[in-house]
Amino acid sequence: MKIHIKYMVSLRCKLVVKDTLNALGIKYSYIDLGEVNILDVAICEQKREELKKTLKRFGLELMDEKKSTIVERIKNIIVEMVHYSEELPRVKISIFLSKKLNHNYTYLSNLFKEVTGITIQHFIVLHKIEKVKELILYDELNLNEITDILHYSSVAHLSTQFKQITGVTPSDFKKKNFYKKRIMLEKI
Repeated sequence: MKIHIKYMVSLRCKLVVKDTLNALGIKYSYIDLGEVNILDVAICEQKREELKKTLKRFGLELMDEKKSTIVERIKNIIVEMVHYSEELPRVKISIFLSKKLNHNYTYLSNLFKEVTGITIQHFIVLHKIEKVKELILYDELNLNEITDILHYSSVAHLSTQFKQITGVTPSDFKKKNFYKKRIMLEKI
């Protein structure tokens, strides 16, 4: 049985979920961002409530509604793709998500917009800009290399998008130590 957990977007979140499941004696086969495969056919109502309460204390939320679950899976795929993959996929995001979730992209796109109020593309842009901020702060790559890694068509395109979202250029961000303007992934 699969359960879905909202706001589970980092490796630390996975550790919290793992510790919580172990503490409650709930057996599982794997834990992924936003998703856990429980070995039991069903979790008793009391354990489910305990799990809900414990996760809530850590800012995580057990998902019940099917629409929200799909949207959360979309978010987790995007977070994993942008922040934890070596390189973004070379295929169109519409094809990538449709294949990964086994749903028509139009359905996924409309559902995402309905539930979150923003488009999938805008959500991806927000995460790519957070990744750009992170890479700028690491100071290991120049803007050309960041442009290539994140599949921007040009440095100018990256810079324009960066300024639209943050209000400053990438070079100003770097010069003025705007690291305080980083946004936690859970808040995007």
